[in-house]
This record gives sequence, C-alpha cells and structure tokens, in this order.
Amino acid sequence: MVSEIKNKERVFIGSVSEFEKEGGVSAKIGDKQIAIFYFDSRNEWYACDNACPHTGDMVLSRGFLGDTNGEPKVVCPLHKRNYSLTSGECLSGEHYKVNVYPVIVENGSVYVEIDTSDKK
Repeated sequence: MVSEIKNKERVFIGSVSEFEKEGGVSAKIGDKQIAIFYFDSRNEWYACDNACPHTGDMVLSRGFLGDTNGEPKVVCPLHKRNYSLTSGECLSGEHYKVNVYPVIVENGSVYVEIDTSDKK
C-alpha cells in the first residue's frame, strides 16, 4: 500500500509513449532517484525508490518485473531480492523495504506523486 503523502506534488516524468512496455525507467527528483514501471500486460503503473535497500545500488529500474501470487513485484537485477510494488516490502523474507509512490497517468502524461518535504 502506498503510504499517505502529506505535502504532495505531482512531478511530470514523461509521455506514456516514452516508456518501454513491461519495463522500468529511472527519474531523478530532487536528491531522489525513483524507478517507474509500466506493466502493459496489466495496464498498471508503479513507482518505488531506485536504490536497492540491500546495498544502495541504483538498479531497481532495470529489475525484472513479475508477480508473486498476484502481487506485482520488481526483482533486483544484482541481488535477486523481490520487492512488492504496492507495499515496498521485501518478498524474499528479509527486512528490507523500498518506498513506493503513486503514479498518475493523465492525457498521455505520466506523473509521480511525491512528498515535497522529501524533495530538495
């Protein structure tokens, strides 16, 4: 579940046509890198921190997409840990977690909603 954002701001990321189907891209927003994923087969969009919480490597946008029992996930391409794209929880049984962010798609444009107190 995406956590409640108190000071929210929509940040334009790009046009829908710029996104690879069944893939991810990264965007730098302030000091944060955020991974945005387009599950074309599910017609769903997700966003999370791009940093793998295990080591801090900025790689999740290049992770493998899939699901576990219907739960959409990204798999770190380096460490193979699975992260829920709805809760951010590690599905591999470890206590790691990534922040997740709402994605809004309107009129062919993709936005990520962030907490402005986190944006520097």
